[in-house]
Amino acid sequence: MATSAAPSKKVVSHNEWLAARTAFLKKEKEFTRLRDEMSRQRRELPWEKVDKNYVFDGSNGKVKLADLFENRSQLIVYHFMLGPNWVEGCPSCSFLGDHFDGAIPHLNARDVTFAVISRAPLSQIQAFQKRMGWKFNWFSANGTDFNFDYQVSFRPEDRVDGKVAYNYSTTNFPSEEGPGASVFYKDNSGDIFHTYSTYGRGLDIFLGAYNFLDIAPKGRDEEGLAHTMAWVRHHDKYQKNQIVDAKAQYAEPAKVHDCCKKEGLA
Repeated sequence: MATSAAPSKKVVSHNEWLAARTAFLKKEKEFTRLRDEMSRQRRELPWEKVDKNYVFDGSNGKVKLADLFENRSQLIVYHFMLGPNWVEGCPSCSFLGDHFDGAIPHLNARDVTFAVISRAPLSQIQAFQKRMGWKFNWFSANGTDFNFDYQVSFRPEDRVDGKVAYNYSTTNFPSEEGPGASVFYKDNSGDIFHTYSTYGRGLDIFLGAYNFLDIAPKGRDEEGLAHTMAWVRHHDKYQKNQIVDAKAQYAEPAKVHDCCKKEGLA
């Protein structure tokens, strides 16, 4: 994959290096404490009761939102961009998806269940999940209001002058599906509450690969890209010496009927 040139930095003695590193450590500690404080404040945000009876399609049949908790009190849902008739999931969401399976046993140990939900039909989800080798629980919200209510799917009428309601503002968005994560709590009486949702760059923290890149000399190496994740591919599509088009804008995956037209099958 083509990348930028090697960074040019001043080379110093060990003592000078240590002095600079120690000074920067103070800033890192400040950031860590600030993040801890933000997490504390997040937990103090008010909740809203979920009154709709959402029913999803899963590998074992129809399941309600309450069933997704699997006898735990906390549920994290990742809204995965896989729309009806898409030939594959969004590459950026797939980048996140590569991080999910390893975390799930640890989340379960802390009374948290993790689930993924998309608007595509279940058969379409399962085919893509098999291709990618993922094991996490993935459900279809096809035919429900769930994705629309949590502002990660957009109907044509949801667009006003080309803009949609996303990430608590009105913005241009290049797809009928958007990424996000929503958190729920179920109390002892069975009542369910929506406690938090995050979108856009609020999802960065779930990307372990980004955190590794952030400590590498060239960082994420995304400066100059028109679309931040233009370099990201499905993990089975990376090629040696792959060229990244810095001018490429985000484009949602092709739909089945578009591929058929291209192949002369429709």
